[in-house]
Amino acid sequence: MRDHQILWEISRLTGEEHRLRERLTAGEISPEEGAEEMRCIEQALDRCWDLVRQRRARRDAGEDPDHASPRPVSEIEDYGQ
Repeated sequence: MRDHQILWEISRLTGEEHRLRERLTAGEISPEEGAEEMRCIEQALDRCWDLVRQRRARRDAGEDPDHASPRPVSEIEDYGQ
C-alpha cells in the first residue's frame, strides 16, 4: 500500500468516526453498538498510522518503504505500554 493510499484510508476512517459520533449523539445507535464500531475504527486507524510510521522510518533509513507491512493490532498496542 502506497503512502497516498494509506492517507486516503486514514481520511476515510476519520470521516467514518465522525459520522459514528454524530449517530451516537443523535441516539440513532446504542452506546454498545457505537462502542464496538468505534473500537474497530480506532484499531484500523492505529494500523494505518503505524504503517505510515514504518514507511517513513524505512525511507529515512534508505530502505524500501514498500517492504513495510501492516502489523497486528495487538503488536501495535503493546508499543504504547
